[in-house]
Amino acid sequence: MLPSIEIRIAQELNVHANQVAAAVALLDEGATVPFVARYRKEVTGGLDDTHLRHLEERLGYLRELEERRKAVLASIQEQGKLTPELQADIGGAETKQRLEDLYLPYKQKRRTKAQIAREAGLGPLAEKLLGDPMWLPEVEATAFVDPEKGVADVKAALDGARQILMEQFAEEAALIEKLRSYLQDHGRVVSRLIAGKEAEGQKFRDWFEFDEPWKAMPSHRALAMFRGRNEGVLGLAIKLPEELAGTPSSPCEGYIAAHFGLSDKGRPGDKWMMDTVRWAWKVKLSLHLELDLMNALFERAEQEAIRVFASNLKDLLLAAPAGPKAVIGLDPGIRTGVKVAVVDRTGRVLDTAVIYPHEPRNDWNGSLATLAKLASRHGAELISIGNGTASRETDKLAADLMRMQPELGLTKVTVSEAGASVYSASELAAREFPDMDVSLRGAVSIARRLQDPLAELVKIEPKAIGVGQYQHDLGQAKLGQALEAVVEDCVNAVGVDVNTASAALLTRVSGLNTTLANQIVLHRDAHGPFANREALKQVSRLGPKTFELAAGFLRVPGGDNPLDASSVHPEAYSVVMRILADLKLNMQSVIGNVDVLKRLDAGKYVDERFGLPTVRDILKELEKPGRDPRPAFKAATFQEGVNDLKDLKPGMQLEGVVTNVTNFGAFVDIGVHQDGLVHISALAEKFVKDPRDVVKAGDIVKVKVLEVDIPRKRIALTLRMKDEVKPARPAPGMSPARAKNLARQPEKAGGALADALSRAIKRT
Repeated sequence: MLPSIEIRIAQELNVHANQVAAAVALLDEGATVPFVARYRKEVTGGLDDTHLRHLEERLGYLRELEERRKAVLASIQEQGKLTPELQADIGGAETKQRLEDLYLPYKQKRRTKAQIAREAGLGPLAEKLLGDPMWLPEVEATAFVDPEKGVADVKAALDGARQILMEQFAEEAALIEKLRSYLQDHGRVVSRLIAGKEAEGQKFRDWFEFDEPWKAMPSHRALAMFRGRNEGVLGLAIKLPEELAGTPSSPCEGYIAAHFGLSDKGRPGDKWMMDTVRWAWKVKLSLHLELDLMNALFERAEQEAIRVFASNLKDLLLAAPAGPKAVIGLDPGIRTGVKVAVVDRTGRVLDTAVIYPHEPRNDWNGSLATLAKLASRHGAELISIGNGTASRETDKLAADLMRMQPELGLTKVTVSEAGASVYSASELAAREFPDMDVSLRGAVSIARRLQDPLAELVKIEPKAIGVGQYQHDLGQAKLGQALEAVVEDCVNAVGVDVNTASAALLTRVSGLNTTLANQIVLHRDAHGPFANREALKQVSRLGPKTFELAAGFLRVPGGDNPLDASSVHPEAYSVVMRILADLKLNMQSVIGNVDVLKRLDAGKYVDERFGLPTVRDILKELEKPGRDPRPAFKAATFQEGVNDLKDLKPGMQLEGVVTNVTNFGAFVDIGVHQDGLVHISALAEKFVKDPRDVVKAGDIVKVKVLEVDIPRKRIALTLRMKDEVKPARPAPGMSPARAKNLARQPEKAGGALADALSRAIKRT
């Protein structure tokens, strides 16, 4: 029998089982991951949010496995086929796949050819031929010919016996496990162009004739090929090297024969039996296992893609906020004009407008005058420019304004406008701005996401933010669940000002939901700002348990109690009171007084309820209450005169912003409407296993242009300034000698170009 769920999870996390058991108990009681990670460290032995998220996921899987195990045992028991050995095997199944392998022979299924053969009385013939190879099949089958049972002749009898044996071979759990393991170790994923699809499938041309080991295939490559298959361009299969080399038989046939003690020694029944093995592999097992491995490959690729998306989303949500400053938001457009929104330091909309600096109106001077008037009237300090169509042209407009009117003291920043249009048309935006035109709502969002990216981006469905790879090909429920967890962790890591936060932001706070968030906003609107955390208890439907889960993450700056602006939980205020009593100082004298706090012995304030981790957290928070874990704000500066792909030249060194990080590299916005790719091989002088070890979304980086492919709208960049610039991507007709010569120095060519060279060599 398997160990308990708690022990299995503890082994996976490399922690003690009692830590897992404590965390499970808290989660089952309704506690959230952020709450447990931050305020119940003593109970769980310090499990962090990463541990707890994995624990939560595995707990769900293993509980589902146990429920399925019970159902399988009950089904087999009901059939009267449950033996002690089978029960032990099922009890020891560690995965759903292994459990289903064991259940396969007993699963209710449609009437098969093997079942029909058994009903015709051919079971004994199959057993006889399998048990003794000295029997001659054609002779033994004569006794089973019975036209009334549908067995017209010897051939029909032998065909039926073969169907029975093929099904028996294909439902042998131990054999399936062995063959699956062999294919995982030696199988190759083979991709081929479907005839007649070359023209419409050009974007998949790298995979027209491609194969790679199943176990080594990276997530992004697998998802690209699955997309090609789904679009009807590529055919995918799992093949062994021997099959690719044209060998008539598969090594797997030998595994099947050996498992049942079969071999070809020239005995009367050997040839027939080996043919049965061959058919069992080709017709039953190979197809079944190929489907298994393709599903496993997709799940593996999907899991990694979700991890990448989640990591990028976390970086974006925790990007540096510009802070409480008045901002002019510009949502660029050409024919429809540039939408303008001015927000004050709290994000309240002060003014809106539409200007037409670009074609066809070209009202450049009028647009400058409008922006200058808005900036002066509302004391704007920043201009936030969306990075979509006409972004660089609009950026030039802002630059002209800053140059012509330096007394305004403006700074321009380009921000990602991903998801702004989704927010503009959402029900949330309609409630927030019922009388505002949809197009102007996007400008408001662009302005606010510069002030506080987290507070604004939580209003957008995480999947719409677009910092993943092949996100539309992934299981949307699984992706959504993972991304929601990231948003929850980020919001609670930063904390929320309960007197200014939107309902959308409050919804993400530990313990709260949409209903409670709206109740808080309604109470705030009706009674004014909350004076302290205790006042939250007056909110309708906000009970003691919710208060416990949420209070530590809700901040009240400038309220009655300075601790209410910190992450110290109200339940631990008594610890602070003991500290103040010992020091004989008031709260104002202690908060922020690092010299005094550093001299304190944390162990002195440990008691039965609050352990050393909590006391240390309290002292750290008192040093700088309400500290923001996000980095300091800094803006990238795009190079003047570089506005379009055609303005780029190999060798240029530019500043840019990392917009997305994938397993194969990082995409960087350098201000030309098309992100460039820094391949993983060009991220650093040393070997890089994971691009996120070097860069993350939102980082400002200096890059060098290696290659510009205008027809395909691709830019190859490098972070290594010493990399040599190479000629443009080789044409399909490049000579093999030329391609090989260039490929000798791939580390100097940059990853994207090196990949192109290797493909050119392969084509030739």
